[in-house]
Amino acid sequence: MSADKPLASGVAGRYATALFELAEQASALDMVAADLKGLSGLIDTSDDLKRLVRSPVFSTEEQAAAMLAILTKAGVQTLTQNFIGVVIANRRIFALQDMIRTFSQLLAQSRGEISADVTSAHPLGDPQVAALKEALNAAMGRDVQIETRVDKELLGGLVVKVGSRMIDSSLRTKLNNLKFAMKEAG
Repeated sequence: MSADKPLASGVAGRYATALFELAEQASALDMVAADLKGLSGLIDTSDDLKRLVRSPVFSTEEQAAAMLAILTKAGVQTLTQNFIGVVIANRRIFALQDMIRTFSQLLAQSRGEISADVTSAHPLGDPQVAALKEALNAAMGRDVQIETRVDKELLGGLVVKVGSRMIDSSLRTKLNNLKFAMKEAG
């Protein structure tokens, strides 16, 4: 995997590419991907951890100590821990979520998979995700990996992004379109 791909540009791209290549050499791609997915979930659900990652107020020592404790408790493997340590030492922890996203994209690309971001107003159940994955696989003709997010402001429906394509069937967008149409008519 070369670093000149448009996917792997910027700070997040360089770090993600480096981690991807190290994990590939160590035959640990799946383990690192699982570690990063778990860490991303922790960051998403913890306001304190978000603050630790995003705030420049914390020193590198404080960030390193906190992240080491979290990663150790989560059972994260050494390669991932060392990577996070380098990110913290270089004061790039603010870009960690972007690095994780880019790593996932690199992994999907190497497997010939496509990634889809699905945003819904409410959490999707396993049967709903499975049905959506089946429909996207059929439409795209390739294996589609789905990442789900919840945005309560959508009110209902889904927003599906696959590559440069976006399908917005959210209630919020439909109401905004109706509001615009009403203004045009009146």
